[in-house]
Amino acid sequence: MPEAIDALVISLKTRSCPVVEATQQSLAALSWLQQQGCKQIYFKYCSTFDSTAKGNIGPVTDALMDALDTPFTVFSPALPVNGRTVYQGYLFVMNQLLAESGMRHHPVNPMTDSYLPRLVESQSTGRCGVVSAHVFEQGVKAVRQELARLQQEGYRYAVLDALTEHHLEIQGKALRDAPLVTGGSGLAIGLARQWAQENGNQAREAGRPLAGRGVVLSGSCSQMTNRQVAHYRQIAPAREVDVARCLSTETLAAYAHELAEWVLGQESVLAPLVFATASTDALAAIQQQYGAQKASQAVETLFSQLAARLAAEGVTCFIVAGGETSGVVTQSLGIKGFHIGPTISPGVPWVNALDKPVSLALKSGNFGDEAFFSRAQREFLS
Repeated sequence: MPEAIDALVISLKTRSCPVVEATQQSLAALSWLQQQGCKQIYFKYCSTFDSTAKGNIGPVTDALMDALDTPFTVFSPALPVNGRTVYQGYLFVMNQLLAESGMRHHPVNPMTDSYLPRLVESQSTGRCGVVSAHVFEQGVKAVRQELARLQQEGYRYAVLDALTEHHLEIQGKALRDAPLVTGGSGLAIGLARQWAQENGNQAREAGRPLAGRGVVLSGSCSQMTNRQVAHYRQIAPAREVDVARCLSTETLAAYAHELAEWVLGQESVLAPLVFATASTDALAAIQQQYGAQKASQAVETLFSQLAARLAAEGVTCFIVAGGETSGVVTQSLGIKGFHIGPTISPGVPWVNALDKPVSLALKSGNFGDEAFFSRAQREFLS
């Protein structure tokens, strides 16, 4: 691995797969990172946690802790700039508790509990405490002392409160030498500032998107993505996915070909949109008619085939909404690694593939503003 590389990121599609598969893939990634000389391991998940009592965050964390022989670690999903905050261990989305937000209707991981220590303990092997915002207001030393106290009292994990970016900076300072941390992208803010490099502008330029034909693929059914799709349909060509045509392997390939031909036939300034995004009521009807897992997998397979067909025909810019959709698209394109480029919205940068002329903007469901799809093109591809 070149010495110029300061951080390595391995992207795994382990949020909703079987626990055994998630832990095996994560341990394989850990082994490779250790071989490259990595000294701090960061297990990243969504800022809305996206993991029920049967989820994978706890089991993967436990597996990493055992492999690293570390008795204690933290959970920090907060990203205040996007309205994800943690207070007294409770996770908020904007001004709503997680379980009262749109995440309670998540098609794969419906979040019905906002209290993170309880969620962590429901899927893990130890006790979970909280480092409160009050402690963070007292500074780095107080946070380190509280973490040490929790560990001494037999806690295996600690959820970290965070209401502001200042709290994230304190987290970074307190955890600079921790062998394992877990959290959303917000935790990286404080940690990155501890390991800041001088050539950040050069690194961002390596990830600046390439000019070329583009497409927007939206599989997320989050509230924000629904608003983004509604906004974009008013200014760009758009086509909704017919779930029924995705369910049969006999018709799926032909349907993917049909959609690819439609995308390639558009000559608009803004990239055409293909979307499976649906409102809460429409999603419930689809799940009732076809089955939640069956419908989700069928749509993912469609996006996988569609992305591969479009890339083969010269499409080089992919804007993708939804974590699961992003995973299948990057896999179908054979992406092995990225240069991370300029930020479109907090938590969502453009990235360039290391070994092929492909640029991607991979957006978690609720990230970005209503004009995200158009801004990603107009502000960076013009």
